[in-house]
Amino acid sequence: MQQRLPPLNAVRAFEAAARRLSFTKAAQELHVTQSAISHQVKLLEEYLGVKLFQRLNRALVLTDEGQTYLPPVSKMFDQLYEATRRLTDSEVRGKLTISTIASFAARWLVPRLGRFVMAYPDIDIRLSPTAVLVDFVRDDVDIAVRYGRGRYPGLRVDRLMSEDVFPVCSPSLLKGARPLKRPADLKYHVLMHDDDHADWRTWLLSAGVKEVDPNRGPIFTDASMLVQAAVGGQGIALARGSLAADDLAKGNLIRPFTLSLPVEFAYYVVSPEATADKPKVAAFRQWILEESRSQGNS
Repeated sequence: MQQRLPPLNAVRAFEAAARRLSFTKAAQELHVTQSAISHQVKLLEEYLGVKLFQRLNRALVLTDEGQTYLPPVSKMFDQLYEATRRLTDSEVRGKLTISTIASFAARWLVPRLGRFVMAYPDIDIRLSPTAVLVDFVRDDVDIAVRYGRGRYPGLRVDRLMSEDVFPVCSPSLLKGARPLKRPADLKYHVLMHDDDHADWRTWLLSAGVKEVDPNRGPIFTDASMLVQAAVGGQGIALARGSLAADDLAKGNLIRPFTLSLPVEFAYYVVSPEATADKPKVAAFRQWILEESRSQGNS
């Protein structure tokens, strides 16, 4: 027949008081009152049927029974603490597989990922750039950043940041012979596209420009290559703000015109509901959302 355990709160109070030989210090350690410690110790003594302390005028002394009881009790709490630490540590260490589109990985996530690694050195990141919507179970993916409308049934979805598009180019283009002072001057330059002619058409219409052909110019199926081509001075790119942000901050790119257009799609952090609150998954979600907010994204 299983033996009944003594009240664990009382055992904990005894262990702290016996280790410090002070009810006052034990109360401070456990964030309770001195009378609560005294009450718990008395409760344990009554349960065990023995005296654990001799209460002298200005001192607290363990009885023989108390001295016998303290070592295994202290060892038990040490083992419980260590077992708990190992269990919780195991949840925030190991491999974390993140799936996202290559352009977002290259232009936004990777330049910032070192801060996550520094904050969580026991998590080993595996970054999987792909344009294909992953199967979390089949592809062994823990969490993903997706670019879309946010409709992902069966998944935990958190909006990471909205997106807009605007023209960017190398500062060197402003020094060339061809003017670039007003939107109509785009007719003298190469327009570069992110695999979507309609974006330039919409932007030009919003700018009141009709004499520029929105269909001409090279098309890039990868948005990060589009930004890199603009950095290299190959033309004017209609770029996503999140992907051009770092090069704009560094002066590698400039915005020749202030007009920007919001787009229907946004970035979302998604993960299976069943594993969304696992510590390592939750840690990455919290980090990336805070990283985005710290830069004024919403």
